[in-house]
Amino acid sequence: MTLLHTVLLAIIQGLTEFLPVSSSAHLVLTSSLYKIISGQEFLQAGEEEIFTDIILHLGTLLAVVFFFRKDIMKIIKAFINACKTKDFSSLESKMPLYMVIGTFFTVIIAFPLHEYFENMVSAPEIVGICLIITGFILFLSEHLSKKTQNDAECNKITLKQSILIGIAQGIAACPGISRSGMTICAGLMTGLNRVAAARYSFLLSILIILGASVFYPVLKLDSSEIAVINWTSIIVGFFTAFVVGYLCVKFFMAFLSRFSMKCFAYYCWIVGLCAIIFFGFISK
Repeated sequence: MTLLHTVLLAIIQGLTEFLPVSSSAHLVLTSSLYKIISGQEFLQAGEEEIFTDIILHLGTLLAVVFFFRKDIMKIIKAFINACKTKDFSSLESKMPLYMVIGTFFTVIIAFPLHEYFENMVSAPEIVGICLIITGFILFLSEHLSKKTQNDAECNKITLKQSILIGIAQGIAACPGISRSGMTICAGLMTGLNRVAAARYSFLLSILIILGASVFYPVLKLDSSEIAVINWTSIIVGFFTAFVVGYLCVKFFMAFLSRFSMKCFAYYCWIVGLCAIIFFGFISK
C-alpha cells in the first residue's frame, strides 16, 4: 500500500474509531473509493491491507490508553490492592475481571465469523446496509434509555452488563456495525448513562484490539508477506491514527456529556444509503 493510501486510512480510522459510525465501514468505503479512483482492481483485500487495518486500530488503541491513563492506573492499583486485602468490593478492583469476561464473550461471538467478516471488505454495498442498521440501533437506544442518559448515578457497571456489552462488541466485528456504537448502546440499554457507557466501551476495546494485533500477524502472515510490507507507510499511519484518534476521543467524551447520539444515526443512514447506491449500482 502507498503512503498516501495508508495516511488517508489512518485519518479516517482516527476520526471514526470512537464515534459510533463504524471505523471498519469507513475504512472499507474509503479504500474501495481509492481503488476505483486510482484504477486498481476491485478485489478482496489482501493480507497487507488487513494487516494495515489492524495497525491503524493499534494506533487508536494507544490514543485510548493515553486519554484514560489516569483511570487505567487507578484500576490497576485498585486491583493489586484488592488482591492483597482480598476485598474486591470497589468497582475499580472489579474492572479487570469485567473486562476479561466481556472480552471472552466478544471472542465467542466474533471468532467463528471472522473469515466471513473479512470477506465483507470486498462488498462495500453490504457494509452500507450494516451502517443503516447501526443508525437504527443508535436511534432506538436513545429513545429506550431516556431515564438513564443524564443520570449521574447510573455509572456503575455490573457483571451482567459487562457480559451483554461484550456480546455487543462481538456482533460489532461485522464491518458497518459500529463497535463503539453497539457497546455504548448496550450500556445505555442496561442502565448506564452515556459517559459511563462510553468510558467502559473504550476500556473494553483495549484487550480485544491487543489480541487481534498479536493474533493476526502471528497466525496469518508468513515471512515472505512481512518482507514486502511497506513499513514506512505502516509507521506513519500508526502515529497519524494515534494523534487523530486522541483528539477525536477527547471531543466525543465531551460531546456525550451534553448531547444525544441521534445525529450519528442520521449520518449512518446517509452514508449507508450512498454506499448502497454508489457501490451497488453506479460503480458496477
